[in-house]
Amino acid sequence: MGTVVLVHGIGNLVRGASPEQAAELKAAAAADRLRKGLSAAGLSHVPLPGLVMAYYAHQLTDDYRPERQSAGRGVLEDLTSAQEGEAWEWLETAGVARPREGQAGMLSPLRWAVDRLVEQRAGDAQPAARKRLAELLSRLVVATLQDTDAYTSRPARREAVRATVAQAVREHGARVVVAHSLGSVVAYETLHAHPDVDIDLLLTLGSPLGLPAIMRKLEPEPVDGRGARPPGVRHWVNIADVGDLLAVPRELGGAFPVDVHATTDIGLFDPHTLGGYLAAGLTAAALAPHCAD
Repeated sequence: MGTVVLVHGIGNLVRGASPEQAAELKAAAAADRLRKGLSAAGLSHVPLPGLVMAYYAHQLTDDYRPERQSAGRGVLEDLTSAQEGEAWEWLETAGVARPREGQAGMLSPLRWAVDRLVEQRAGDAQPAARKRLAELLSRLVVATLQDTDAYTSRPARREAVRATVAQAVREHGARVVVAHSLGSVVAYETLHAHPDVDIDLLLTLGSPLGLPAIMRKLEPEPVDGRGARPPGVRHWVNIADVGDLLAVPRELGGAFPVDVHATTDIGLFDPHTLGGYLAAGLTAAALAPHCAD
């Protein structure tokens, strides 16, 4: 039975646990969700692969002490001016223009823009549901920008995170890497930085790789707006939920040599989580051919 290495995304710090414990907890939760995905795809007979979480959340902090970690407020007002500019790039890429003078009313311009984006994507939902989605999207935007900065801001930290992922693949002889959210950025860079890591499938889920603010920070940096394929990747599949507002622009903006792009629907209130993607039949079907290797 094959082994699959998972690379998690934003907001995955497990407080009160060692990195090893956190990795085991995350892998066990992922296994439960993938089992549901295989069932949804009519593939219950396919054996569940061994899942290993390349856990790196603790490496994004300056002083890792499990009992001291905080999830943070996750509000738009926490963004730095540079991050606020990146948030505007993100929202404009998703189709929301900056408000005209006085258009935002009592709201901050960013919060107004988030509300407009939710209206565009879920206009038929009840007001309470739209408010909940706006709060969720705000937290996702903040967490993504802050965690991306935490990963890219220090070369030694960045190298250590990539080494963690590469070690997980080598140690378990994995032929498949499933990378979610910010994890797709980490996996992409890892596979370039460690060209000896050879895999059959790179499966990216809810990836923000095509966002301008992220593309500018990539190593290696895209050339003429195009990212290079990691040398050891034989096949690359990218899956995005139709309502995943972190996975914009669609199909990674056409900027990366992906073999197959696909969309799924993991639910209005669960448009981005790794568990939601793994429980989707489309994700399970993409993994199934590699589960019995």
